[in-house]
Amino acid sequence: MASSDKRKQSLYFPEDMLREIQQEATRQDRSLSWIVQQAWRIAKPEILRFPSVNDVLDAREQDDEKERE
Repeated sequence: MASSDKRKQSLYFPEDMLREIQQEATRQDRSLSWIVQQAWRIAKPEILRFPSVNDVLDAREQDDEKERE
C-alpha cells in the first residue's frame, strides 16, 4: 500500500449516504475513514473505466469536426 501520509481532507456526502456509512462503520466497529478507504479500494477499478471529462470533450470536438466536413 502507499505511504501513510495522514492529511486531513473534508469530504461532503449526502445526509442519507453518510448515515449509511456511519451505520456500516458501527456494524464493523471501524472508523468512517476506514470504511471510505476500503470502498475506494474496491471501487477504483470500476471508477477508472469511466470516461474523463476530457475524453467526452475530445469526442464532441471530433463529432463537430466530422459535421463540418
